[in-house]
Amino acid sequence: MPQLFTPLTLRSITLKNRIVVSPMCQYSSEDGFANDWHFVHLGSRAVGGAGLVFTEATAVTPGGRISPHDLGIWKDEHIPQLKKITQFIEQQGAVPGIQLAHAGRKASVTEPWNDDKLIPESEGGWKTIAPSPLAFSDEKDTPLELTIPEIKKLVDDFKAAAVRALAAGFKVIEIHGAHGYLINEFLSPLSNKRTDEYGGSYENRTRFLTEVIDAVRSVWPQELPLFLRISAIDWAEGGWTIEDSVKLADIVKRKGVDLIDCSSGGVVSYAKIPAKPNYQVPFAAAVRGTGIPTGAVGIIVTAGQAEEILTSGQADLIFMARELLRDAYFPLRAATELGYDDMPWPVQYERAKRKK
Repeated sequence: MPQLFTPLTLRSITLKNRIVVSPMCQYSSEDGFANDWHFVHLGSRAVGGAGLVFTEATAVTPGGRISPHDLGIWKDEHIPQLKKITQFIEQQGAVPGIQLAHAGRKASVTEPWNDDKLIPESEGGWKTIAPSPLAFSDEKDTPLELTIPEIKKLVDDFKAAAVRALAAGFKVIEIHGAHGYLINEFLSPLSNKRTDEYGGSYENRTRFLTEVIDAVRSVWPQELPLFLRISAIDWAEGGWTIEDSVKLADIVKRKGVDLIDCSSGGVVSYAKIPAKPNYQVPFAAAVRGTGIPTGAVGIIVTAGQAEEILTSGQADLIFMARELLRDAYFPLRAATELGYDDMPWPVQYERAKRKK
């Protein structure tokens, strides 16, 4: 059997294969609510054979949305529509996951197809927040510096979101600590210039993340996995490094994180990122060297490429984004390409399955 289609067990959850639908923003919500678009988008990828299906970055507060049309989980009213989705995902033999997020200083912008423009408060936007009052770029807002009581409240917001995620039927939570959003802003010395217990030293810059992990783990059942997405490096001088990520892996593993999803970049606008196939895989390999499972992500587009990453021991899961937008049924096609004839298909589609 190809490694891509071997099961993986994390705590009490067994993924039927190693293909993960990476969190991908859809910018299609109103007031944070999931709707038919999310049901079809996520459900079709479960039908397509992925082992784990993540929602997009799901905001733990209204101000934590990237755009006004992001998915949210800051109030109980969000639960029923999300539960409808998780139930369908599970009916297809996949595991439903949710990424909990706060956009920090990169919030209050338009959708990508509307050029990611800053939305001023006068036009329905909101004042952004961050560890330090530093704008992401000249075109973006200068955020308000968070006070310590506000930081503590945000930790509670992540905790409350985890409680709602459980009620909605999710089986995996991923904390979003990457791509220049709030947690990443605390981690990186390029965006965190604080001089209190949340800034300066490595221990201080990682404090907000570790408090969020502790808070989420305190309400997330011990039998369910907790993932963390990080930007493994900032791709900018003086920023977060792979050595920082390896050190972080040891810390969060002890706190109950089960897998680190290794992405990179996003914290500063001037980073030079040499994007190409597999360009982030070495980060997953380095972090995996600490003994924690990892996920590889970033321009992974073929079955053979994914299989090689796994068989060479560089990662435990393959997180796929754009390729699964292009082809929701990539897992079914990949099984055929790798000669795995026992890949289960939805019974409604079996008559289209190629026979030997």
